[in-house]
Amino acid sequence: PDRSAFAGSVATADRLVRTMIGAGVPLPEAVRMITATPAAILGLLGSKGMIAPGYDADIVIFDEDIRIHFTIIKGEIVYENR
Repeated sequence: PDRSAFAGSVATADRLVRTMIGAGVPLPEAVRMITATPAAILGLLGSKGMIAPGYDADIVIFDEDIRIHFTIIKGEIVYENR
């Protein structure tokens, strides 16, 4: 009800992006759907949801298979999988 989670979902963001790409959604649009759209719904679009001046440096680095290699939150690496 508070829109802070997908009801009953255990899907991770990388899985959701892969699913959308498999459905024919272009990668930039799939990434926008998992970043800017939730940020806008939660009222955080002024600080989260895109890479832009003044936004938090929260970034996920993934490869061509959407396997996550790094997660960076506020400029600090918090997850690394090489």
